[in-house]
Amino acid sequence: MLHPITISHDFAASPAALWDLVQDFGHIERWWPTDDPAVQIDRVDIVGEGFGMIRHIYNQGYPDPVSERLDFLDPDTLTYRLSIVGKPPMGIAYYQATGRIEELPGGRCRLSYRSEFLSSQPNEAEAWLRLAYGLMFRGLASAVAK
Repeated sequence: MLHPITISHDFAASPAALWDLVQDFGHIERWWPTDDPAVQIDRVDIVGEGFGMIRHIYNQGYPDPVSERLDFLDPDTLTYRLSIVGKPPMGIAYYQATGRIEELPGGRCRLSYRSEFLSSQPNEAEAWLRLAYGLMFRGLASAVAK
């Protein structure tokens, strides 16, 4: 059974500023938070370019990367989609997420993020994913504030 997660975060930034960060799929280090040593990126290896490119994210202290594939990127609707591929973390057998940025009044924007996953450990996987989403939102907020 697929498990959905829907979450969003409002940013004190224009949609264009946030889009500039998320559409640059190969450079997650531009915005991933660096203030927590437990979730530091050691390196990112990129395979391919454009749709289908994969970023292998090696986190400090973990032997295997989290590998994400860019499945869709639409600058007109500010929408992107990615999948986890390769050796899955937390027993995740399937994962796909779609992010969409929308403009809000006052020069602000919202990133709405919807994912679905299949895991042998659904509660643990959901907790891990929600932690990752919190880090993503925090890192993006910090990056657009600069």
